Amino acid sequence: MIRRRTLLSTSLGLPLAASLAPGAVLAQRKKDTLVLAMTLEPPGLDPTAGAAAAIGEVVHYNVLETLTRIRADSTIAPLLALSWTVTPDNKTWAFKLRPGVKFHNGEPFNAATVKFAFERAAAEGSPNKDKAVFANIVNISATDDLTVVITLKNTNPDFLFQIGQATAVIVEPKSAAGNNTQPVGTGPFKLDSWAKGSHLVLARWDGYRDAKAIALRRVTMRFISDGAAQVAALLAGDVDLFPRVSAAKSLGQFKADKRFQVLVGGSRAKTIVAINNKKKPLDDVRVRRAISMAIDRKQVIDGVADGFGAPIGSFYVPGAPGYLDLTSVNAYNPERARALLKEAGITTPLELSLKLPPPPYARQGGEVIAAMLAKVGIVAKQENVEWAQWLSAVYKRKAYDLTIISHVEPLDMGNFARPDYYWNYDSTKFNTLWAQINATADTTQRYKLMADAQRLVADDAVAAYLYQPTWITVASARLKGVWRDMPIFANDLSALSWG
Repeated sequence: MIRRRTLLSTSLGLPLAASLAPGAVLAQRKKDTLVLAMTLEPPGLDPTAGAAAAIGEVVHYNVLETLTRIRADSTIAPLLALSWTVTPDNKTWAFKLRPGVKFHNGEPFNAATVKFAFERAAAEGSPNKDKAVFANIVNISATDDLTVVITLKNTNPDFLFQIGQATAVIVEPKSAAGNNTQPVGTGPFKLDSWAKGSHLVLARWDGYRDAKAIALRRVTMRFISDGAAQVAALLAGDVDLFPRVSAAKSLGQFKADKRFQVLVGGSRAKTIVAINNKKKPLDDVRVRRAISMAIDRKQVIDGVADGFGAPIGSFYVPGAPGYLDLTSVNAYNPERARALLKEAGITTPLELSLKLPPPPYARQGGEVIAAMLAKVGIVAKQENVEWAQWLSAVYKRKAYDLTIISHVEPLDMGNFARPDYYWNYDSTKFNTLWAQINATADTTQRYKLMADAQRLVADDAVAAYLYQPTWITVASARLKGVWRDMPIFANDLSALSWG
């Protein structure tokens, strides 16, 4: 467990003058540089080839761009596409592209590159985690260099949002294969350097179509996973901006310090205990329900998120269109959990692995949840793993029983229709329902079907659904353009400037 109390013997014990020098003094003088911190280091820099949200935090909108831009309030704005029209059935989209755009390597951006990027994302063997979005495209035609027409198999009212996500970045054909280490895009920044395990640097690209509008010349992104170290770096002035920081216990201190602005915003994230649905005895829904009923969501939110979160009963969050409150399904009931295990023929103690990636919510949550499971006869053997190990063992090879993870994507209910997905859920009933949702254009009917989908994955206890996180961002008081709400994990550096 990460011990935040160590902070008391480090930065909080320093005199104010010491905490301001030299980092904060330097920060007060800068006009065109920024130090931004992230909890996790990305395993690579190609969001079309990896599942880690940290990839998009670095490159999305900064190095690699999309046709549309998702704003902090979830509305859609033009980016590489200047405008678009759609047929009444929401199936055929015509995009007018921005003229005069070039990639970092000098190659032109045009309709042909959009066609290449989307067909690549849909291709057999594509590792794109949102492949289903692109597989739904039945035709892409470039009617001229700056017009692309996309026809969908099934209606998709969320299409504009989905092509504004990191998995829909437009890549350049000649350089696409090397994007994981040296991404080439159309964005205002290029990768300057990357010191693995420490930080990476993005430098403003002078060839950007509107380079004069980009206030920042150089941005250093530091990777700090420990919650106490995150707070210490901010207090020392070594970090100017920390989105989604683990600073709930220090919130009062930051709010009282005029050097900082504190933003508390909503999310579409779902923090869950993921369950391997095909591992015995977890293939028995009674065992999965017992796991859910052993967990007190309120205590998890208080103990792990310091109260910053809302309980959820399915893989959907309050505020999302069509949300259904299902927190009463598999609600906290240890006595019933023990009875379900007995009904399933489980001899306790039942030993299960609990693999925990680096974020504080997972490592701290592991101790809290393991203690709760122990009370019903389940011994959760905690194993701390690094992010690369989690992606390899859990996400790819499914070598786990339980894990704690936060799914941050806003439109990912379709993952339950992927039988090869890491939680190994394969339901004909859900697949049929999801096909109905994809074929339904009427909004009211679509939301009704989405409610049915939420109820089904709650009843099936595919995972133990914990809470919707509330994100905390701490930044220099002089920094402008910082997002409060975060429908997606992106750090749009083009919007930031010093006041």
